[in-house]
Amino acid sequence: MAGPRYVGYKRPKNTKKTILHLLHYLGRHKWMFGLVALLVLISTSANLMGTYLLKPLINRYIVPGDLDGLFKAVLAMGVMYFCGAMATLGYNQVMVHTSQQVIQEIRQDLFEHVQTLPLKYFDAHTHGELMSRFTNDVDTVQEAMNSSFAMIIQSFMMLFGTVVMMMVLSVRLSMIVVIFLIIMFVCIKVNGSHSRKYFIRQQQEIGKINGFVEEMMAGQKVEKVFNHEHKDYEKFCELSENLRREGTNALTFSGMMVPTNVSLAFVNYAVSACAGGLFTLSGLLDIGSLSAYLVYVRQSAMPLNQFTQQVNFLLAALSGAERIFEMMEEEPEIDEGKVTLCNAKEEGGEWKETAEDTGSYAWKVPEADGEKLVPLLGDVRFKDVVFGYVPEKRVLNGISLYAKPGQKIAFVGSTGAGKTTIVNLINRFYEIQSGTITYDGIDVRDIKKDDLRRSLSMVIQDTHLFTGTIADNIRYGRLDATDEEVREAAKIANADSFIRRLPDGYDTMLYSDGGNLSQGQRQLLAIARAAVSRPPVLILDEATSSIDTRTERLIEKGMDAIMENRTVFVIAHRLSTVRNAKAIMVLEKGEIIERGSHEELLEQKGRYYQLYTGQFELE
Repeated sequence: MAGPRYVGYKRPKNTKKTILHLLHYLGRHKWMFGLVALLVLISTSANLMGTYLLKPLINRYIVPGDLDGLFKAVLAMGVMYFCGAMATLGYNQVMVHTSQQVIQEIRQDLFEHVQTLPLKYFDAHTHGELMSRFTNDVDTVQEAMNSSFAMIIQSFMMLFGTVVMMMVLSVRLSMIVVIFLIIMFVCIKVNGSHSRKYFIRQQQEIGKINGFVEEMMAGQKVEKVFNHEHKDYEKFCELSENLRREGTNALTFSGMMVPTNVSLAFVNYAVSACAGGLFTLSGLLDIGSLSAYLVYVRQSAMPLNQFTQQVNFLLAALSGAERIFEMMEEEPEIDEGKVTLCNAKEEGGEWKETAEDTGSYAWKVPEADGEKLVPLLGDVRFKDVVFGYVPEKRVLNGISLYAKPGQKIAFVGSTGAGKTTIVNLINRFYEIQSGTITYDGIDVRDIKKDDLRRSLSMVIQDTHLFTGTIADNIRYGRLDATDEEVREAAKIANADSFIRRLPDGYDTMLYSDGGNLSQGQRQLLAIARAAVSRPPVLILDEATSSIDTRTERLIEKGMDAIMENRTVFVIAHRLSTVRNAKAIMVLEKGEIIERGSHEELLEQKGRYYQLYTGQFELE
């Protein structure tokens, strides 16, 4: 008899709503779950009836000495138990396959929905918190579905059937078992309330120690530089002691469950056996009924323990399911755009859509009498744009600017001035409060977000590389790029030389976000990824911050070649990188305080002049 299992999850806040969500998925496989319930019923019935058949077996065949009848009865019992065993095997196999299918559907739906959530959702939640929905929560639901569904049905049927069969054999003796079952249930309830409290504390301590270890493993270099090994070891020992203490308390209480119930079961059996013996001697009960009854007594405690265990585990799984479904109910990113992007070519002064990859694109703008094509040139304009990540705090205050095709526009300013926010609004990662942003004369809110973002390529300071080869990471910018195009993009980004020096060249595998490369090399790969996508508009957000000045000049020459007649937005702290920009915008507290070319801004002798001559430093 196994004691109930408690895990460090809180009970679900809205059990009914969570169950209804879960039933939506289970309903897709209702016939399979119905088959599981039927097979569980057959398995349980075979077990219960097999025990009951001990009564006629003893009274009719063993006591009179009828060997032929005994042989036939034993054979019939064997067939019954064999059917029960086959039913058990059947429902276990069906349950495993069906539950895995349900979990796959939940996991896929969750991932698909997460892809539609706006960036502000990810800004408000840590990566670890989001990952736990896909790992801990899904795993808990999966484990519960694999075992709990069938086990709860079986335990309930077994407990109910056992009590009924004992009542059929002897109502008087059954009162003894009912009393002991009530005592067992009370013990499980009291013990469970204490052990659950300590198991939750244990899970909290495990979280603390895991977080500390992860932090120390990632910060080994800093730890060694400042000689903090001994201090960190003391901290780890303190956390380890807390975990030991809470774990000991949790296991002490949970460990009492099994011996307590086993002891009560033995006492129950002993009392029932003595009372049954007296009933038999006094002629109130026959020997066959007593034998069958005592077998039921021995197995009566097991389904109660199993039922309690699975109910608690199922509640923990429902808590995990609730977190999953809460994430699925988050509002997806709103996209009311109708304008789409297509490959296009110019014939006779008119633009026409084509299936060929011409390297030229056009916007398909719906009109009352059909569609018109507007060539994608990269003309971006802001007019009186007001924006704040939260309504009560503005980041941009009435920003107006324009970038014509082929122009290089640069933004400089202190941290928090709104430089990155401007380029995030071009992508429509966030929605503006007022004003307009147009792209080739089209309001960006009228353009489908996928098509809008397909026309842009962005290189940010915090480069993210995926597990795979270097070629795969560059090709991420355009999945149908050929090997030759990948190499050409690497040459433009000045990454080809260091890639060829690697043992496997372009086939070198990258792991842990490219941890085996330097920061500068990772940045070069990100620029190559942008180059291979052949974007009409390129956004560089501190893209060259990790690259030396010489390499930066080479990259700029390559970028100038691929960005001919295209628009480039540059954000940089290093002012040398923006000298050749067509227009430089100096931002401060969400407003453009200066604008002009490098020479014009120097002549104004304002904030840009102070920055360039070192009289004022960016903060």
